[in-house]
Amino acid sequence: MSDKDAGTVLRENVESNEITVLPGAFDALSARLAAERFDAIFTSGFGLSASTLGLPDLGFLDRTANIDRVRDIVKACDAPVVADMDTGYGSALNVRKTVTDAIDAGAGGVIIEDQEWPKRCGHMDEKRVVDEDEARTRIRAAADARDEHDDDLVIVGRTDAREPHGMDAAVERGRVLEEAGADVIFVEAPESSDELERAATAFDAPTFANMIEGGKTPYMSHDEVESLGFDVVVYPLSSLLAYTRAVRDTYDALADEGETSSVEKLSFDEYDQLIGANEYREREKSYAETNK
Repeated sequence: MSDKDAGTVLRENVESNEITVLPGAFDALSARLAAERFDAIFTSGFGLSASTLGLPDLGFLDRTANIDRVRDIVKACDAPVVADMDTGYGSALNVRKTVTDAIDAGAGGVIIEDQEWPKRCGHMDEKRVVDEDEARTRIRAAADARDEHDDDLVIVGRTDAREPHGMDAAVERGRVLEEAGADVIFVEAPESSDELERAATAFDAPTFANMIEGGKTPYMSHDEVESLGFDVVVYPLSSLLAYTRAVRDTYDALADEGETSSVEKLSFDEYDQLIGANEYREREKSYAETNK
């Protein structure tokens, strides 16, 4: 990354003429791989809950665990990280603490949503959202914490009102989040192309789309999403789902065939290069030489 603040780099990407594509990373290794090809990356509560706890995205991952994972991911990659901070984990004071911790961890952006706690994955049913005043207060608290730290953190205001209350209510809630100070507006889980286009164009602020294979929203390429008018698109679970399939196939091969040569994988040397092992070995040698 450049010498600029991570939030500044991310903000420049979002405000550019091209859509910002965010691949999902669920640990430090996947973040390093994502940063090889993309200018920014994303951490989802779904992915971190799965990789850290082996549990669904139902509020099991708390703020401290989330921040710890984000900090590791930021250190592992050379790209700004947009971190899903769920509801902010409580009152306005909790939101402030969450945003402060995210800044300290090096995040370039955060998502704060309007669900009740415990939250649910945005493409699950039976979601519940807080009232307008609380949703507004969460974003105000996030913006206040960001401004008091003189940071350029990008705040994405997310509403999950579409599923429980319909698209009209989701757009109105998005406008509340925009007025409260969100830099980017994210209407979660539109259920048609027409609803997606409305979510892309209903606000003055940049807009954010979420593409999940098999989710409620029509799945599109980032070029198609950009043509609808979105400024940011995330593919949060693609790598996690592919990883899960690959690991299962590997274990199946080991159990059924006695070894895993039938499964396509990186070579040991390719992996060694990916994680920069040679750099550490050379550094270790330099200390040994100084002790002679």
